[in-house]
Amino acid sequence: MKLSCGTSFAFLILFLFAAQSVHVYAGSFHKDVQIHWGDGRGKIRDRDGKLLSLSLDKSSGSGFQSNQEFLYGKAEVQMKLVSGNSAGTVTTFYLKSPGTTWDEIDFEFLGNLSGHPYTLHTNVYTKGSGDKEQQFHLWFDPTVNFHTYCITWNPQRIIFTVDGIPIREFKNSESIGVPFPTKQPMRLYASLWEAEHWATRGGLEKTDWSKAPFTAFYRNYNVDGCVWANGKSSCPANSPWFTQQLDSNGQTRMKGVQSKYMVYNYCTDKKRFPRGVPAECS
Repeated sequence: MKLSCGTSFAFLILFLFAAQSVHVYAGSFHKDVQIHWGDGRGKIRDRDGKLLSLSLDKSSGSGFQSNQEFLYGKAEVQMKLVSGNSAGTVTTFYLKSPGTTWDEIDFEFLGNLSGHPYTLHTNVYTKGSGDKEQQFHLWFDPTVNFHTYCITWNPQRIIFTVDGIPIREFKNSESIGVPFPTKQPMRLYASLWEAEHWATRGGLEKTDWSKAPFTAFYRNYNVDGCVWANGKSSCPANSPWFTQQLDSNGQTRMKGVQSKYMVYNYCTDKKRFPRGVPAECS
């Protein structure tokens, strides 16, 4: 059975209950995350813990992290990004393990001047090594309404989706020597921070601090994952995302997005890889 991140959450709960899985987290920011930096710039906005904002000014950005670690899972959130002139800002939603040889799976939204599109930057790190970037210009303005961003991470692949539409699939190619995150548990993180030295047109456009504070909003945070505790992962194999893959329709939709909206793909960057692109690209 294949489910996309656009699948009804109520249906997902019913399905997992039938499969006797208890690893669904219908997120509450009050219960499931901590605002771990920002000195008050991150705020939970409602009593039920469904809406959270992160802000950035010249002194500091802000961020939150999940209380639990996961070894595989599906994580999604709805986001509304910084509006207006957001040049030099980076808004994120990602998975990351600790240490110097960390694993990481990234959604990063690189701000721009008013009237110019955000760049959605995706990347996968394994044992501290990344260089797997794919970037997109979205087919909508992500500052006007909330949109759903989802990471599905299982032993076979990582799938990035936007509003239920797959935009990227990174497959496990360990059989040909390509590292894949399979051993290190990760937390969910989100942040809003300043990176004017590289984020917008390679650092050509600087942050206009007269527009600060910059604010991004997160809501309806949900995680269905394999919780890591006491040195082991509790992860029933009958969770639907655990074997999720893209069917022919999903592949077609992904290729359509990539052909129209992808603006950078490391797999086609021959100047960067003059001796040949990485093995997983072929």
